[in-house]
Amino acid sequence: MAEVERIDHDGWAEVVLNRPERRNAINGALGEQLAATFQAVEADADVHAVLFRGAGGSFCSGLDLKAFNAEPAPVWVANFGTIWRDAHKAIFNCSKPIIAALERFAINGGAALALAADLLIAGETAYLHVGEVRMGMAAPYNIAWLRLRHSEHLAATLALTGRRFPGTELSAMGLALRSVADSEVVAEARALTEELATFPPGAGKRIKSMLRAYGPEDADAWFDRATRQTGAQVPSGPRLSRTDARNQLRT
Repeated sequence: MAEVERIDHDGWAEVVLNRPERRNAINGALGEQLAATFQAVEADADVHAVLFRGAGGSFCSGLDLKAFNAEPAPVWVANFGTIWRDAHKAIFNCSKPIIAALERFAINGGAALALAADLLIAGETAYLHVGEVRMGMAAPYNIAWLRLRHSEHLAATLALTGRRFPGTELSAMGLALRSVADSEVVAEARALTEELATFPPGAGKRIKSMLRAYGPEDADAWFDRATRQTGAQVPSGPRLSRTDARNQLRT
């Protein structure tokens, strides 16, 4: 089964985190396939908007520590820092509007993926949790996406408190376009994606290009701003401790 599934529609596509048995937790294969899928939809002239969601009724539970600590160690572990950077770069470089459907939760690394979307539809009781501060960790990708789209104050509210913010609060804060009944999240996000896909070809791409003109020049430059502050290193041993596995999200 693919870790990331692509579903094509008329003028738009769905990118689905497809590990429902692990609450769509992040492993190496998911990171690699996420990068490849967003690169593919970016290159597809027939795709004008993208819906980004998780399978099985939740968005993403964060890093899959069970996968990182498997025996024998997965071959991708030593290179995960690069894998994760490439996934975020592919989303950053996608010129088509991206709408995320936040069901149930988006935690830590999963929160960074939800924040990477241009527009967010959140369930009323679904929550976004940038909780790294409570574990003594940095949160560079969460910070990078928050500062790309929002004020320092709003980024600090999420990242310094380490609180869970439900969809109703995310909407009130301007982080989500709107919050809807939990059962309606995917349908609402699909309807919005389909609507954006009916706009004149290239319209969304042109708007994103103009918005990005006020920001960083390229993905590496932007993410380097955050990651170079952490001093994080990619662990090179054959097995990751729980702490080392978490630190992979810092590189």
